[in-house]
Amino acid sequence: MADKSIVESVKAAIIESTRGTVEIVNAIVDTVSGTLVNTIKGTGAVGAALTGTISDILRGAIQGTAQVGGDVGTAARGAILGVLKGTKEVGVGATEALSVSASTVVKATAEVGGDVAAGARAVVEAAIAGAKGVGLSAEDAATAAATGALKGAGEISSTAADQVRKVVTGTISGVKVVVKEPVK
Repeated sequence: MADKSIVESVKAAIIESTRGTVEIVNAIVDTVSGTLVNTIKGTGAVGAALTGTISDILRGAIQGTAQVGGDVGTAARGAILGVLKGTKEVGVGATEALSVSASTVVKATAEVGGDVAAGARAVVEAAIAGAKGVGLSAEDAATAAATGALKGAGEISSTAADQVRKVVTGTISGVKVVVKEPVK
C-alpha cells in the first residue's frame, strides 16, 4: 500500500526543486537519495517496508516530474541514481533496490502516460552508470534493472512487457544485459 505522505512529499519536493532548474537529474537524485536516507534512518525500514518506501519515493519523483512537464525518462535516470546513492549511504543492498526501483519507475511512467519503453531503457542506462559507485558490476546492475523493468511492465500489460523486453535486452551502453524472465 502506498504511503501517500511520502509520495506527496517527494512529488512536492521535485516540483519545488525543479522550478527554473535546467539540471533536473541532479534535483531528482538529491531528492530521492535524501528522502530515502532520512526515511530509512527514521523508520529502520527493511524488507517489505523498504521496498514500499522505495516505491513511494520513486512514484512521487515520476509524478512530480510529469506535473512540471519534465521528461519522464530523465526522471527515471535521476530516480535510479538517487536510489543507488541513498542505498550506499545507509548500507542497503543495491541489487534488490535496483530491481524494485526499475519495476516502480516503469509502472509510475505508465501511470502518468509516459513512454514505458523509454523509461525502462533509461533505468538500465542509469543502473550501468551508477553501478561502480555502489560496488556492483555493470552487468549485475543492468540485469537487476532490466529484470525489474520487465516485471513492472508485465504488471501493466503483455504489450508493455513486449515493448520493454525489446529495449532492455542485448547490449546497452557497452554492457551485455541478460534479463531474468519472471516465472509464470
